[in-house]
Amino acid sequence: MRKQLFFILPAGLAGALMAIQGGLNGLLGKTIGLTETTFAVHLTGLVTILPFFLTKLNSLSLAKLSKVPWYAWLGGSLGVLIIYGVALSFPRLGAGKATTAIVAAQLFTAFLLDRFGWLDLSPRPFRTMHLVGIALIAVGAYLLSQQK
Repeated sequence: MRKQLFFILPAGLAGALMAIQGGLNGLLGKTIGLTETTFAVHLTGLVTILPFFLTKLNSLSLAKLSKVPWYAWLGGSLGVLIIYGVALSFPRLGAGKATTAIVAAQLFTAFLLDRFGWLDLSPRPFRTMHLVGIALIAVGAYLLSQQK
């Protein structure tokens, strides 16, 4: 349990940062446009990570790159779609509603990945309580989307 707590804390921090990032992306999208925002976010991300990448160039192995399955390279493309979707939904739904919908879909997809061991994950059992938890989040997303 202690080992899991060690990983739960950074996951929680990442979740909080994702909500903040969504708000920032939405603000940027309203100001400069969605396509421009998607480009700008990835460009600033590249500028941020570049110094770390440059320090690793000596240890870069082309042999390792050739062993990567083709679909593992799609993460960057998915990032473009994610940034676009977040920048589009946050200003229109609000941070709470958009994040709830994102988390509900993310959780359902994550449990499918775990259950079937897709993307080289170790298969994990899917229990009825997992489905109940996902359903409760989906109901929460629906309730949060209702107007007064």
